[in-house]
Amino acid sequence: MQFTTKMIPLAGAIAFAFAGAASAQEQVVRIGHVGPISGAIAHLGKDNEYGARMAVDELNAKGVTIGGKKVKFELLAEDDGADPKQGTAAAQKLVDAKVNGVIGHLNSGTTIPASKIYHDAGIPQISPSATNPKYTQQGFKSAFRVVANDGQLGGTLGRYAAEKLNAKKVAVVDDRTAYGQGVAEEFIKGAKGKGVQVVAQQYTNDKATDFNAILTAIKAKNPDVV
Repeated sequence: MQFTTKMIPLAGAIAFAFAGAASAQEQVVRIGHVGPISGAIAHLGKDNEYGARMAVDELNAKGVTIGGKKVKFELLAEDDGADPKQGTAAAQKLVDAKVNGVIGHLNSGTTIPASKIYHDAGIPQISPSATNPKYTQQGFKSAFRVVANDGQLGGTLGRYAAEKLNAKKVAVVDDRTAYGQGVAEEFIKGAKGKGVQVVAQQYTNDKATDFNAILTAIKAKNPDVV
């Protein structure tokens, strides 16, 4: 439930970020939420959605006013299945529904392509969990995140491997998703910066379940850390 607990304090942030998108005449503020509600990580998407719903309920209980008018927040939820193509379709659906703001997406791989759609429509977007640096490096004033990016996460892990685990040789495996690749690249930078040698770099995909070939190749390199 880690995403849910992070979302609850967002109530104030939601009101602040989305207030500018609501006109003085509006009494209803429609907020979209997008995450993988189907597929292998649907449990994470539902956690995010539940957190967003709790934040909306909290706002409504407080009786928020915008431009002197009391408003009611409504949540429109969409499923992106953690798939970029489905993610952009969901984003366009929310744009067509004229939402005032969006919470999502969960994955970097869906958040990044969707962000341009929201930006072009002038809709603010807050991702609760996308970490790829590219998301907020596009120059979109409508894009926000509430967690550390891969440079901070992956780089810290790389330094940790060197300083705390005393690793001299590491092997890196990533699934080539925007998230996996981003974390892996930053981990390598952090580790190399501390003099650690990357003896193997292997690739898989986010649907794979058999890693025997990868592990066999890594074992031959005798790394201290994988």
